[in-house]
Amino acid sequence: MNNLVIEYWYYFLADYALAVLIYTLLGRLLLSFFLPPDSSNYIWRFFRRITDPFCAAVRFASPAAIHPILIVPLTAAWLFFLRFAMVQVFRNYGLLPPLGAG
Repeated sequence: MNNLVIEYWYYFLADYALAVLIYTLLGRLLLSFFLPPDSSNYIWRFFRRITDPFCAAVRFASPAAIHPILIVPLTAAWLFFLRFAMVQVFRNYGLLPPLGAG
């Protein structure tokens, strides 16, 4: 298993980073139901610090008609589709780790 991770480190690193971002955005979305936007909660501040640049990019690329409340789930959706597209690109170029190897 270790050789597989070392051999395909570029795939696992990108996949893990996108997964962490997606789950952090989902955690931020869930916390937003319980905490005010200016909360001093350290977990909330961490989630905002990690995800704000991505939310800002989606806000910039999205039409102005989209309500600001929808930016966080929309960002998570865009990152999910980016992760899906990444897997397809890696598969097309033969860079995806083999299934069942490990």
